[in-house]
Amino acid sequence: MFSGLIIFIFVAGYLVIMLEHKTGVNKAAPALLVAVLSWALNFMRVFPHDEAVMLHMNEHLADIAQIMVFLLGAMTIVELVDSHKGFNIITDFIRTDSKRVLLWLISLATFFISSVLDNLTTSIIMVTLLRRFLDDPKERMIFAGMIIIAANAGGAWTPIGDVTTTMLWIGGRVTSGKIMTQLLLPSLISMVVPLVLLSFSVKGGLPATTRPSEDNSMAYGAKRVFSMGVGALILVPVLRAFTGLPPYMGIMLGLSLMWGLTDLIHQERHFLRVPHILTRVDISSVLFFLGILLAVAALQAAGILDRLTLWMDQYIGSKEIIVSTMGVVSSIIDNVPLTAALMGMYDLSRYPVDSKLWEMAAYCVGTGGSMLIIGSAAGVVVMGMEKISFSWYFKRISFPALAGYLAGIFTFLIFYR
Repeated sequence: MFSGLIIFIFVAGYLVIMLEHKTGVNKAAPALLVAVLSWALNFMRVFPHDEAVMLHMNEHLADIAQIMVFLLGAMTIVELVDSHKGFNIITDFIRTDSKRVLLWLISLATFFISSVLDNLTTSIIMVTLLRRFLDDPKERMIFAGMIIIAANAGGAWTPIGDVTTTMLWIGGRVTSGKIMTQLLLPSLISMVVPLVLLSFSVKGGLPATTRPSEDNSMAYGAKRVFSMGVGALILVPVLRAFTGLPPYMGIMLGLSLMWGLTDLIHQERHFLRVPHILTRVDISSVLFFLGILLAVAALQAAGILDRLTLWMDQYIGSKEIIVSTMGVVSSIIDNVPLTAALMGMYDLSRYPVDSKLWEMAAYCVGTGGSMLIIGSAAGVVVMGMEKISFSWYFKRISFPALAGYLAGIFTFLIFYR
């Protein structure tokens, strides 16, 4: 009975999360509610002998807290660089008169930038850049669709580029070196295939571009903040590889150095210092991750994920088909619970670090969300910025995205070693 109630609460809560844009209720609220109710049912299931459940919950919380601290530090660093307009250093390099060349340049830039930043921030930066070149919203839609695909593909192949890979990395399922070497080519293929297909839809030259306005000019110290910010993000996996320092400690090191730098160079510019920047960090997203990860942990504690694993092993069998299907499902369901479910379903004793299952999961769940505009944070933010409808995206972008997704899986299976 308790397991059935937990499943019902999780499904009902997730439906509310999916309808966030219809109801206006922030997705963090139902996620936290589902987490508390699910764990309450777990405690009631064994009441009054709840010591084991308490221990289980605390173990999960310890793992989840590492992800929370890492995300909070990384998001603060990105906001610091963005508040200084530091990303203009990258975007100002793009110069062309051809729409087709612009599509390729923006897609490639998005792919590699999102391997260091999160796909949400990368999408915002690249759509803002796109508006410098194209004034007509209808002309920008194909470009915006490719930005979504490229951002998701670029984030999948590095441990800091997407929350999916970050969760697997911090959870000890993958190592930074292996994930990058194994997934770079499949991720690149998953972007290039739709890019080639969509290139035929883009023709002609660009109108005369305008120079960035003063409001978009870089703040004092932007180059130093940008250099240190990117260096801090890159330093995290390097420290992990050479010292064994957990990722959340590495990101705290980078944040502390940037905090000191910005305090020194902005004695009077308080709006560019970390205490003010923290007010811009999307704390609701961090709390959403907390809620959904605790909720999935509750499913695991109740034995629901173990039963699901046995059912899939019995009736589906092939792990490649299971993970590929989850990638398709990620175009509807958020990546965070899917990744958490996979980590709960398959034990490290059966599937050790850097096994094929984890590498493929990072690719599939990370890139599968591109098939629908609601399937990723990048898609949702671009949908809002460019007013792209679900139906337009489905008609024009979903098939190229699916073709790229399948081509990436095919490439992974051929070259995996």
